[in-house]
Amino acid sequence: MNEKLGIAQLLTQGDMVTLGVAALLGLMSVMSWTIIVGKGVAQLQLRRCLPRATRAFWAASSREEALAAVRREDRSGVFAGVAADAMEAAQAYESRTAEGIGAGVDASEFIGRSLQQSTVFAQARVERGLTMLASVGATAPFVGLLGTVWGIYHALIGLSGASAVALDQVAGPVGEALIMTACGLFVAIPAVLAYNAFTRANRLVLAQLDGFAHSLHAYLVAGIRIGAHDDAAKVTPLRSAQAA
Repeated sequence: MNEKLGIAQLLTQGDMVTLGVAALLGLMSVMSWTIIVGKGVAQLQLRRCLPRATRAFWAASSREEALAAVRREDRSGVFAGVAADAMEAAQAYESRTAEGIGAGVDASEFIGRSLQQSTVFAQARVERGLTMLASVGATAPFVGLLGTVWGIYHALIGLSGASAVALDQVAGPVGEALIMTACGLFVAIPAVLAYNAFTRANRLVLAQLDGFAHSLHAYLVAGIRIGAHDDAAKVTPLRSAQAA
């Protein structure tokens, strides 16, 4: 009897509910590990390219060169997207006519709103997939528990007609059903750990993005480079190539 115990025996003897729960847990595991691997690679790219991207941006001598530099170094596109939107907003504000509808709009407010909207989109891009990890971590144990309860119920129904039931006749099916709970935990634990790790890593990236956006806003509005390095005073301030 004990030689037949295991999840394979449970699946071969299980009904549609048991098979459905097992398939759902397998799908959740595949989805969570796909997100974990993808976001892990993305986080490594962010850590490597973001310092180079910001240095290249502030070292450029014109807006066009700065935008091209950050696009070249930022493979994730997070900082490059914010920089592109800010440059576009600044160019649109500078090229407006005196009689235009936006003539009375303050430059700080106009560029600030564009940066705020762009950073919100960048944040959504960085946090993509975390909702799925949180959902898997929260629901997988209960899905496994559902499979366990149904498996025990199914086993007891199969033994209900017997006049005498031995201990191994009960322990075998119940032990097989408990494997579903273990499977639910095996699916949930990596998802929860990855969610916490990625949340902390994203918090650091978003803090850097917020600082970059404030520095970019200060430069485009007042020409002040508060986000540059210590040698900022020795670098020619960024200017539009057209203005030059």
